Amino acid sequence: MGAAKAGVTSRPWGKLPDGRTVTLYTLTNRNGLVVRIMDLGGVIVGVDAPDRAGKLGDVVLGFDRLEPYLTDSPGFGAVMGRYANRIAGARFRLDGRSYQLIPNAGEHNLHGGPQGWDKLLWRARPLDGAAGPGLELSLQSPDGDQGFPGTVEVVWTYWLTHDNRLTMEARATTDAPTVINMTNHAYFNLSADGSSTILDHELQVDAASYTPKDRTGIPTGEIASVEGTPFDFRTAKPIGRDIGSAPGGYDHNLIVDPHAQGELRRVARARDPKSGRTLEVWSDQPGVQFYSAHWLKIAGKGGAFYGPEHGFCLEPQHYPDSPNKPQFPTTVLRPGQTFRWRGEFRFGVA
Repeated sequence: MGAAKAGVTSRPWGKLPDGRTVTLYTLTNRNGLVVRIMDLGGVIVGVDAPDRAGKLGDVVLGFDRLEPYLTDSPGFGAVMGRYANRIAGARFRLDGRSYQLIPNAGEHNLHGGPQGWDKLLWRARPLDGAAGPGLELSLQSPDGDQGFPGTVEVVWTYWLTHDNRLTMEARATTDAPTVINMTNHAYFNLSADGSSTILDHELQVDAASYTPKDRTGIPTGEIASVEGTPFDFRTAKPIGRDIGSAPGGYDHNLIVDPHAQGELRRVARARDPKSGRTLEVWSDQPGVQFYSAHWLKIAGKGGAFYGPEHGFCLEPQHYPDSPNKPQFPTTVLRPGQTFRWRGEFRFGVA
């Protein structure tokens, strides 16, 4: 790969039913690595990363057009909020008051509700920094949005650095006590062939424990060791090796160990042995949701059919249902405080 012209370009990418225009932004670094992001949901639409021969390939699942994102997307590449993952019964108590949310996953609230932040059009501003190009996205979530209390102002920033890191930073404030949990929900297939599975991808996660869940995906409240379970990825292994012992595939919160709030550290590394592409996930959050897309069945980019285990997600975040589990790290945000979230996707070859 030779030197590329770095920067941010943009173009209209379609319209919402109410007539508002959705814009697609393309970030390119000096190495030629390309990231495409749209202002609807802050979605990472594509990442063109090199293999061991220097050949670029798109390693993110998604669609070639805007329209399927409006009707069919399982959260491809989106910024999730106000509360990523699940809240049991779509309700919680805070400071002695009960809040009823909008259920959108059976009886539970998932990723903030049916009109979570992944469904909203964010205000976008291209950025030009010494480390590489960027994109700032911001929005206001009003009091009562999907049932959550407090008006929240949130800013999410992407930076594509010249050493092939896609860094992500979020900050948010509120005018009333609320709960918040954010993440990015990109689906990766490092082979750059979405029509193949990721079962032979090797995965390593720095997690000695996890939160067992019930059949609806809600944590039981227990903190369990990964020792002797299919969730033990402390030593790299193919994703498919033990997946048969995880009914429904992987969709579990792994507890990053050790946890130090605010410390950015590597939490996971994935590698496709065929292409040599690697992905490191860095985070300052206490957990990472590992999802193997077991229920995926949809037509994607280039006419490819995305089936079960054709992609994987590594979502840095707080634990699911933390508002109802006082023993979990708190997700409460109060006036005068600032919620902060940092994560990185680092692309390489090995």
